[in-house]
Amino acid sequence: MRVCPAAAIPAGASLARRGGAPRGVTLVEMLVVVAIIGLLIGVTMPSISAGLDTLRLNAAGESVAGFFNEALNRAERRQQIVEITVLPAANELVMRSSEPGFERRLKLGRDVAIRAVLPPVQEKADAPRVFALLPGGAAPHFGIEIAGGRNARRTVSVDPITGIPEIQGPER
Repeated sequence: MRVCPAAAIPAGASLARRGGAPRGVTLVEMLVVVAIIGLLIGVTMPSISAGLDTLRLNAAGESVAGFFNEALNRAERRQQIVEITVLPAANELVMRSSEPGFERRLKLGRDVAIRAVLPPVQEKADAPRVFALLPGGAAPHFGIEIAGGRNARRTVSVDPITGIPEIQGPER
């Protein structure tokens, strides 16, 4: 195999005639790649955003159901009156019992809001509502409707027959 010295190739000869490949990326090629990446991000972003909103709403629904379940269990097992206060304006739930100093709070995230308290009443929609859970008694039928991004909604309510919190919504 014979190697040709670099001085033997004329200065104006192309790389293809020298036997080498062109090196680097042209500006046009780079712009095409960036445009394709931007297009892919633009197409997938709405579905990713909707998926995250659904996950946040489902997590909030599970938190509210767990909060209601904790209140029902506390009333039954400790034989204490438990009060649940729903504060739609503050986007918060508060649990208090007859035990001195006991209070639990559940603050929903900024991406999830309390839209309605069930059963509906004639009062102002964002007025605080209080529900009392009595030991040994049937659970009252109450709940809240929460909404996330893109106006997806879930209803978390306590079934008065079983006393179990249920989450209802389109994806359930």
